[in-house]
Amino acid sequence: MSTPNLKIENLRVSIEDKEIIKGLNLEINGGEIHAIMGPNGTGKSTLSSALMGHPKYEVTEGNVTFNGEDLFEMEVDERAKAGLFLAMQYPSEVSGITNADFLRSAINARREEGQEISLMKFIRELDKKMELLEMDSSFAHRYLNEGFSGGEKKRNEILQLMMIEPKIAILDEIDSGLDIDALKVVAKGVNEMRNPEFGCLIITHYQRLLNYITPDKVHVMMQGRIVKSGGPELAQRLEAEGYDWIKEELGIEDETVGQEA
Repeated sequence: MSTPNLKIENLRVSIEDKEIIKGLNLEINGGEIHAIMGPNGTGKSTLSSALMGHPKYEVTEGNVTFNGEDLFEMEVDERAKAGLFLAMQYPSEVSGITNADFLRSAINARREEGQEISLMKFIRELDKKMELLEMDSSFAHRYLNEGFSGGEKKRNEILQLMMIEPKIAILDEIDSGLDIDALKVVAKGVNEMRNPEFGCLIITHYQRLLNYITPDKVHVMMQGRIVKSGGPELAQRLEAEGYDWIKEELGIEDETVGQEA
């Protein structure tokens, strides 16, 4: 089995004729965890939405390949079936579909006919992963995210990640609104996924999540592109000093590229 790969080359993305992503380059392989940090309005969430195929965003230039295939030739469901996963900043509520039904359908959608997960195996895996994430068993039978608190929705996104086992995951501000205990639990779930067949892109504003999930690479995004990359120490310096030193070092003026979605 080949190592998962997501390769982004000179990506440009617009919304309502306003360019948000301005020539972004990034490559993520299986076994790697990357983190993107940056001020508000630099296009971080736009990147995740564009990669997953949100119709609101227009890709105007550049190439993105997922395991060697043209990502933009795939429909949204085809991207998910191929192993691309997005944990959303604001997960949707879906009435009438239980967590368990949603998860089992999502798992089977990526399997060949006749290779569907058995009910007993699914229940065993679900119970094990909910226990790791300190989720009450009743969550399996509740409608998807309906009535969930913000922290419960974020844990539920990580439960989906662990059950579906994608090849490349994008976690868009998965730490937003979490208290320290919930943050540790979410990080434990992501760390449990670390293996050569799984790559991850974490989009975050804060170093605190990276105290519990040590990234292999940290990227700083400004004005719609990655302007600096480094190791975990880069995130620590950003937490201590902010972004002004990067702006000064690279001659970047204060401006934002637009509203993040």
